[in-house]
Amino acid sequence: MNFKKRWGLLLAVSCLVFCCNFSHAQNAGNKEKEFYVSCIAFYNLENLFDTIDNENVNDVEFTPAGANKWNGEKDLEKVSHMAKVISEIGTDITPDGPAVLGIAEVENLGVVKDLVNDPQIKSRNYNIVHYDSPDLRGVDVGLIYQPKYFKVTGSKAYPLKIEGKDDFFTRDQLLVSGVFQGEPMHFIVAHWPSRRGGELRSRPLRNAAAKVTRHIIDSLLTIDPNAKIVFMGDLNDDPNNQSVKKHLKASGDLLNLQSDQLFNTMYEHFKKGNGSLGYRDSWNLFDQIIITQGFIKAPASTYTYYKSKVFSKPYLISQEGQFKGYPFRTFSFGTYIAGYSDHFPTYIIIRKEK
Repeated sequence: MNFKKRWGLLLAVSCLVFCCNFSHAQNAGNKEKEFYVSCIAFYNLENLFDTIDNENVNDVEFTPAGANKWNGEKDLEKVSHMAKVISEIGTDITPDGPAVLGIAEVENLGVVKDLVNDPQIKSRNYNIVHYDSPDLRGVDVGLIYQPKYFKVTGSKAYPLKIEGKDDFFTRDQLLVSGVFQGEPMHFIVAHWPSRRGGELRSRPLRNAAAKVTRHIIDSLLTIDPNAKIVFMGDLNDDPNNQSVKKHLKASGDLLNLQSDQLFNTMYEHFKKGNGSLGYRDSWNLFDQIIITQGFIKAPASTYTYYKSKVFSKPYLISQEGQFKGYPFRTFSFGTYIAGYSDHFPTYIIIRKEK
């Protein structure tokens, strides 16, 4: 074989080897990353009461003799409905469902125990953090969590007191701190004051509640500026209201967050007209999940924010009546209609690279 032929053959083989190696490198570079994923959710359970007339709270309507004729059969059905929903939240992403779930409108520890022991979610072994609050109706917030994901190291209830209103009582805000899959993490659950009496008239109460929330968050960030904090609750305000934007300092603009701002994971849903509850022919997104920038700026090897959702499967939507198209509630104008809740759950997915 002469020199030219040998050189041509060598060049052809070299090109083939280079192309094969380049192709392999491209495929390796395009290999889809794998993640550990977890779900964190919030759900207003709409009056999860037992049937007992408890002292010091106004719960008579949720007793057999009360206006709602609340009996054992209805109570069991309500618990089963709530457990069904919880059993399905986030399972399109992770089969374990919510690793941590904030809950609102629960009467006491007993009804939460009934809930976590329901056969539909009992295998998850949810543990409970709950404090009785001074709310006149006796409804509280709480947190349930799967111990294989989250280990609690401390918890505290923060009351809302309004100067000059000694007769004002509402739900406490709940802080639960711990370790989530090896990472320090904090969860705050709230149910801010309602709009009873009108949005404008009741606005100062929610602004005050937002200041309490922000105080809790700032206290944690003072200790650790990169702290991963999840604030979730029924705020009785939308993402664009004063309490959320000004006093809590929560923004939906992920790319332009100021150093002191929180990220509102539900803002994009709100902008698109999606809601978690409906009233008088309009949607609201009161059920919000708001996070610190620790979930955004952290390295991918730790838990970071991925996405958020409003959980609104068809069976949770009323198919008839005045509330058609809105959440399928338990009561409609005092009539028991055996629905689920007047709120949709909301949830976020956090993830880290394997």
